[in-house]
Amino acid sequence: MTLIGWAQIALVLTLVLAAAMPLGRYIAAVADGRVAWLRPMETLLYRLGGIDPSRGQDWKGYALAMLTANAAGFLLLFAILRLQGVLPLNPQGVPGMSSWLAFNTAVSFVTNTNWQAYSGEVAASYLAQMAGLAVQNFLSAATGIALALAVSRAFARGGLRELGSFWADLTRVTLYILLPLALVLGAAFVALGIPQTFAGPVTATTLEGAEQLIPLGPAAFQVAIKHLGTNGGGFFGVNSLHPFEGPDALVTALQIWAQAVIPFALCLTFARIVGDRRQGRALQAVMLGFVVAATAAIYAAEAAGNPAFAALGVDPAMGNMEGKDIRFGLPLVALFTATTTGASCGAVNAMLDSFTPLGGMVPLFLIQLGEVLPGGVGSGLYGMLVFALLAVFVAGLMVGRTPEYLGKKVQAREIKLAMLAVLVLPATILGFTAISVVLPQAASSIQDAGPHGLTEMLYAYTSAAGNNGSAFGGLAADTPWMNATLGIAMLLGRFGYVVPVMAIAGSLAAKPRAPEGAGTFPTHGPLFVGLLAGVILILGGLQFLPSLSLGPIAEHFALLAGKTF
Repeated sequence: MTLIGWAQIALVLTLVLAAAMPLGRYIAAVADGRVAWLRPMETLLYRLGGIDPSRGQDWKGYALAMLTANAAGFLLLFAILRLQGVLPLNPQGVPGMSSWLAFNTAVSFVTNTNWQAYSGEVAASYLAQMAGLAVQNFLSAATGIALALAVSRAFARGGLRELGSFWADLTRVTLYILLPLALVLGAAFVALGIPQTFAGPVTATTLEGAEQLIPLGPAAFQVAIKHLGTNGGGFFGVNSLHPFEGPDALVTALQIWAQAVIPFALCLTFARIVGDRRQGRALQAVMLGFVVAATAAIYAAEAAGNPAFAALGVDPAMGNMEGKDIRFGLPLVALFTATTTGASCGAVNAMLDSFTPLGGMVPLFLIQLGEVLPGGVGSGLYGMLVFALLAVFVAGLMVGRTPEYLGKKVQAREIKLAMLAVLVLPATILGFTAISVVLPQAASSIQDAGPHGLTEMLYAYTSAAGNNGSAFGGLAADTPWMNATLGIAMLLGRFGYVVPVMAIAGSLAAKPRAPEGAGTFPTHGPLFVGLLAGVILILGGLQFLPSLSLGPIAEHFALLAGKTF
């Protein structure tokens, strides 16, 4: 680790936090309907959809509308992927995807996971990339933000029956936030060297005289929304490690900024909606603390290098550069990995399968902590609020009084629903992993033996259930078993989690908001920040430490003893 490396990390995070402040205010204004510079287009969309934006919905109506919209998106995307071979804008002549792969991919992009069991440049046509995958990148991200706004309103006032209109929130978030940001960022990516063209692949002659096919395509604007929406699905197979998707360190820094800025901004949006800016800073502090700690852990592990090489007399000063691009360097790789797995983005600029055992364990554990650090767009905020309710519940047990959060009493119903949401991840991840490592047709997908092979399988289901989408590598994922079970894990991780969260929002919205008193536990100071961080860390540790001990931790000690897998 070097001072220059840490300066790079500090600069990018500073730019993220600086942009998050005005963006958080802007999103709050959009949520209230106070932004109107595209009002004619907004009104037209309402008329075409038969939507009355002033007609609110209770939590059941809001959740049902969300599920309906996402089900329609799944069916449309599935049809496009199956039929892409006979649809236009297919200069590569890509055939339609198999049923299982199309199911997995459609679920993946609808749930904001973007797990890819295929290489985009050879398995998806330009039409499928643009009209299918990119559209869902917008809609899945807008869905997450809309849900976060609905949950935030539940804390704003008491006696609420309605949480807003899902259709209005979805329209405004897409129109006023995601589209403008994606257009500006996409134009910047084009200027910095990412292709945006309908031209087909070109043939180049190598120095040895052989011919090499160079894939092109309308990549820049899809790359923009993949990061802004914390989607993560790469236009090319190796994602941001591809020279057309991640041309240089400047583009990498901009991609890190893009995948972190909205999750951090939404904390401030929440604070403005509830009328207490200190609450947003407290949530931001927890998120930032984990991002910095995770970045430091990855940076340290990879900079230390492979101990097996050191035993052979190889100078470890360059660190572990296996699977990494020297254009980016270890600092940006560490920060990119921490933010992409902490933010449920899933984009990668290095191959995680090539990380040291401890370096690879950090992104795995970040996803297992619930994807709230800083989490996906929207999902990070409402996931963090679930942990905040658990934190004040623990504090209430300590002092023997009814816990409150922002004036709302947290009672048995909310805690039961919160635990139901929190337990979705470990039940899905550990259950499917346990079955898959003993089932022959599933275990045959594992590339490596021993604890490294276990980590490959554990990471796949962690990434799917956490709606992250990054891959550890070394796993043959395009099989009926993996496509089906990973798809189910994605659905549970997204909708099995969010329905209880919406039920919590509905319950809290109906309760009166009590004024803060002398006995109120403050939820904006260092004590609450530490308590919230501890609850997140302890819950994750208790649930996943045994599996981590059998995987990356066991591999680390084996590597120290000279054993590789």
